[in-house]
Amino acid sequence: MKGCRIRQFRQVDRSAGRKIPVSISDGQESSTSTILAVVAAPEVRYAKTPDGAHLAFVVLGSGAIDLVEVGSGTNMSIEAAYDEPRWEGYLAALSSFSRLIRFDPRGIGLSDPLGTTGVTIEQYANDTLAVMKAAESNEAVLLASGKAGPVAIYLAATQPNLVRALVLINTYARVVRAVDYPHGIPLDRYNLFVESLIHPAPVVAVEGADDLPLMAPSRLGDPAFQSWWRQAGHRGASPATALAMLTLARDSDVRDLLPEIQTPTLVVHARDNRFVGVEHGRYLADHTPTATYHEMASADHLPWTDDTDLVGEIEEFLTGTRHAALGNRRLATVLFTDIVGSTEAVRILGDQAWRDRLDRHDLLTERQLSRFGGRLVKTTGDGVLATFDGPAAAIRCAQAIADALSQIGVDIRCGIHVGEVEQRDDDIAGIAVHTAQRICSAAQPGETLVSRTVTDLVAGSNIEFEDREEHDLKGVSGSWRLFAVQG
Repeated sequence: MKGCRIRQFRQVDRSAGRKIPVSISDGQESSTSTILAVVAAPEVRYAKTPDGAHLAFVVLGSGAIDLVEVGSGTNMSIEAAYDEPRWEGYLAALSSFSRLIRFDPRGIGLSDPLGTTGVTIEQYANDTLAVMKAAESNEAVLLASGKAGPVAIYLAATQPNLVRALVLINTYARVVRAVDYPHGIPLDRYNLFVESLIHPAPVVAVEGADDLPLMAPSRLGDPAFQSWWRQAGHRGASPATALAMLTLARDSDVRDLLPEIQTPTLVVHARDNRFVGVEHGRYLADHTPTATYHEMASADHLPWTDDTDLVGEIEEFLTGTRHAALGNRRLATVLFTDIVGSTEAVRILGDQAWRDRLDRHDLLTERQLSRFGGRLVKTTGDGVLATFDGPAAAIRCAQAIADALSQIGVDIRCGIHVGEVEQRDDDIAGIAVHTAQRICSAAQPGETLVSRTVTDLVAGSNIEFEDREEHDLKGVSGSWRLFAVQG
């Protein structure tokens, strides 16, 4: 791509995090903690616009750089972040090197409602300037994702003296298709998608009508996130406001402003984004003379839901450095599976028939991993190693894999443990991996064994266990109490 340097994101685990001291805007210092728990909900303040509207905003951190979040990529209020650890951790990381200013646009959350005329790019931009003034920010970096991108582009092109730099994440200059813009979404499909979200009952379901698979597919195996997503979305915007925002996105076209941008610009896009395709990001980078471009190995439209080190890239772009991660270690739920009697099966079936059965095994296993939000680390010849964000999903996935494979005459045993793992390129290592493997080896055919750590973490989930008493696991110190999943 002309005029742009491309660098892939390295993978990190935000839940392991780095320890960051954060200063809240009222001057009180918070204690040092992990990235998922350092941000206390700050005091909400209000900016008054020239036409009399009141806009809720907050300030996090006290860094030398003012970073104004023009839009978070959702219609959720600024307060919703403090009920979702990943979003909270993302904000903590941003505010570790900046003075982060966030606000609710008109009609969203704590701000005044929209007027009868809806919202325009110019009004949204002027409201952003009103918040900057109230926060005493004379020059700021604008950070925008999704439908806020055209607003940030408009401001960078028309108010260059107020914009220090521009960060555009999973956004666009135009979202719908045109004769001279084939990357866009067909207008009729966009309108149908909008209608299915605003008035879901009367509309025949179409692919994409549920926006979570498009916005954050990495969270589909996370029931807690899904529940939060629905509730926070309902509290953030009324159907009328959501329609106005989606209409603004449909009608926005700032392609002609891109060549006018002279401020340093970082364009970031998820390579497998199905909501706003990667071609939109590439177009922005190609037509913005000051752009630096990065593609994330991700499918999430939201910038904070997966484990790519997006904040590190932003920090490095703006400051020239990034915080050093505490190694490549993270907490994970580890699942091992193993085919029972594989050696004897090869002897009975023969090599070709066994290879065919292994192919079916791999296909069915990967299908269930995808269903429950698991990440396949590798196949082991007669089983798999996978990780999950939580143990309940791992247990249910193990049961589903066992059920599916029994239909093709394959019996497996499974072992599950929760512990810290070390990321080594696409593989993982560490005592937690070794422990899960040994737990799997201790299981009976058709059985899923788990450690005491797992049972403690899924208390209240209605998953039942049978005590299998103490075990000595080869190569693992101590005696381990194991439990078999029932049902």
